[in-house]
Amino acid sequence: MYRDRTRVIRIGNKVIGGGNPILIQSMTNTKTSDVEATVRQIEELEEAGCDIIRCTVPDEASAKAVARIRKRINIPLVADIHFDHRMAIMAIENGADKIRINPGNIGGEEKLLKVVEAARERDIPIRVGVNSGSLEKEIVDRYGGVTAEGIVESALDKVQMIERAGYENIVVSIKSSDVMMAVKAHEALAPRCPYPLHVGITEAGSLVSGNIKSGVGIGIILYEGIGDTIRVSLTGDPVEEVKSARIILRSLGLYKGGIEIVSCPTCGRTEIDLIDLEGRVEKMLSKYRDLNIKVAVMGCAVNGPGEAREADIGVAGGRGEGLIIRRGEIIRKVPEADIVGALEDELKKAFL
Repeated sequence: MYRDRTRVIRIGNKVIGGGNPILIQSMTNTKTSDVEATVRQIEELEEAGCDIIRCTVPDEASAKAVARIRKRINIPLVADIHFDHRMAIMAIENGADKIRINPGNIGGEEKLLKVVEAARERDIPIRVGVNSGSLEKEIVDRYGGVTAEGIVESALDKVQMIERAGYENIVVSIKSSDVMMAVKAHEALAPRCPYPLHVGITEAGSLVSGNIKSGVGIGIILYEGIGDTIRVSLTGDPVEEVKSARIILRSLGLYKGGIEIVSCPTCGRTEIDLIDLEGRVEKMLSKYRDLNIKVAVMGCAVNGPGEAREADIGVAGGRGEGLIIRRGEIIRKVPEADIVGALEDELKKAFL
């Protein structure tokens, strides 16, 4: 398994690589210079289960804001840099726990060396980020277009630029919006790269399409033993990215904490508003994120109890009522209006 053999890298108060747990990343969509808004969003992401947060640093105001943001959050902060090496250095000086750059567009090796020296002084990692959309023209021409092989060549070339500067505190990220291109690129890179890999499908899309593409792509890559951190890139609220990442990891047996909700898809036997019920149950359970249990929300009083047998606790809805179930045993019957409250009462009795 490749992730067991990657170099261990420290990012603030977290470590990745070397078989350590796969961590979830997301990125703020606030103006980084707006400290209050950015901190507020990071706190929401922390609460959802985000392990590492990335903030864009396009200007001096954002770079200076890193120091104030960093003091108020509990997870590592990664500064996202494009084109301007001075912003990378300023972000480092203001306490960023890691920086993300593309060494190929930072202004040449001389400027890259200055960034490396700043990172070396504080012993913080540099994430080398290469996207299919940012490949050098000569690589695109050589391979006759954007290819997985070209992405890998570009990434390894950028890693070597930093290694030539005598620095090996590196994380690597290669992304594509093409799911299978991303898979093939990771399969080709993993045997040749000793550094932790950050995995994601870039520009994946909306909540629906982005989740499907990310679930397929990230899922395949992780299943093959590749990847030390992940981000589900969605057009929407970053909190949804974190929720989706947790589900992907849990589905692969790579995330043990938190509550897993299982619910049926509804059918002609359903005599309760299951979509509304599931939403209310999920909202109630958000207060108990640290519990490690499976909760079932079923819409049929006929098959529901049996289908919920593998869950720690759950409910099966019927006409105007619901059955509260614990480990396959019906505990009590309650009116429909009381289902969520009764489920929470039983959860507290059994697991708190």
